[in-house]
Amino acid sequence: MLDDFMTRAALAGIGTGLAAAPLGCFVVWRRMAYFGDATAHAAILGVALSLAFSLPIFAGALVIALVMATVVSIISGRGYAMDTLLGVMAHSALAFGLVGVTFLQGVRIDLMAYLFGDILSVSRADLGVIWGGAALVIALIGWRWSALLTATLNPDLARAAGIDPKREQLVLTLALAVVVAVAIKVVGVLLITALLIIPAATVRPFAATPERMGVMAALVGMASAWVGLRVSYALDTPTGPTIVCMAALLFSLSTVASGVKRAV
Repeated sequence: MLDDFMTRAALAGIGTGLAAAPLGCFVVWRRMAYFGDATAHAAILGVALSLAFSLPIFAGALVIALVMATVVSIISGRGYAMDTLLGVMAHSALAFGLVGVTFLQGVRIDLMAYLFGDILSVSRADLGVIWGGAALVIALIGWRWSALLTATLNPDLARAAGIDPKREQLVLTLALAVVVAVAIKVVGVLLITALLIIPAATVRPFAATPERMGVMAALVGMASAWVGLRVSYALDTPTGPTIVCMAALLFSLSTVASGVKRAV
């Protein structure tokens, strides 16, 4: 079954949607969209370092994403607004990564594949990385769900309950870095944040509980990946952007339905 490239692509898209969408709920709740964007942009520097030192792309992207998130956490609140700091670091890392790959000798690299994804070239090894990363993210979120939710809703209440908000922020940072690393192959570093926040934003008006929102977001993320892959194949369009377009279309329909529901 895995010999068929479309089957591998479908499994890769579904695995990425499964990992990204529930995490995206916390990104939406905490208003961390720019943080996710910065982490994703920094991953291209990890790609360049991985190619330079003949390391797996996943490893390089994961390490740089973690370093980026850690550095931002350490130096935030020291004279610069968070959005300014994220903007400087994100675009600097992206620029250094793009410039760095031009100095690699004897390495053929398709920058478009890393910027916008190349899901149709997913191998069995890539599938293992994607689903392994998805399992790790789901396990982390499931393990820390109550603590993460409490720290998100009310940090003071979390401290009173013996929960360290900074520790929960670290868990989210780790999960976000893993999602960025596994999603590069599917939608590329420029579109990863869209796969994080659009499914969560789509289902938010219809989710009565946080748990339901997480499940519904995962379903929307997986559906977007599946439908986007089929539409891309039928229309011969770039697969990664097409997946995001399908997610955006679902968001538009959700917005209209929500407006009609409030009017009625």
